Amino acid sequence: MYFAALLARTEDGWEASDTELDDVETLADLADLAREATAEEDTVLVLIEQEDAWFGVVRVDGEEDPRIYVSDAAAAARSSYGEILLTDELLGREPGGDGADLDSLDLDGTEDGDSGEDEDEGTGPDAVPHGPVGDAEVLDDLGVGEKELRSLDADDALTAIAEALGASEVLETVR
Repeated sequence: MYFAALLARTEDGWEASDTELDDVETLADLADLAREATAEEDTVLVLIEQEDAWFGVVRVDGEEDPRIYVSDAAAAARSSYGEILLTDELLGREPGGDGADLDSLDLDGTEDGDSGEDEDEGTGPDAVPHGPVGDAEVLDDLGVGEKELRSLDADDALTAIAEALGASEVLETVR
């Protein structure tokens, strides 16, 4: 089960809105969705969780590039919403790299049915690390430090973040 919400920081405090990610295919789409949540260039947080597996925080400040934190990259990689957050840059890969140069492969027809991908995400050039990735300081100035963010459990992380921000009531209204 997934939950996604937008928290927009305004002059009057935080405003929350439930959000559907069905039409979001890229991080740019997600950033645009966040920017649409506020008329000003206020801070907007996109909070995403998959129960008991992982959570992610995307911070959008005006037209700046989004800042991302994902609690467990390997778990998020198995999720369509997680894949949106796990950009090549976040994972330390070459942009657009798929781990294989098609010109150098010996394609003899035996690869049908073989994905060529290692079943274990912990090996190979495109390995997705188990554990957190991204900017663990994404919420520092809002009251959630790196150490606290890294210590949060996936099952109650968004609630703990909202409490630290003083936004728990508005988040609960959209839950």
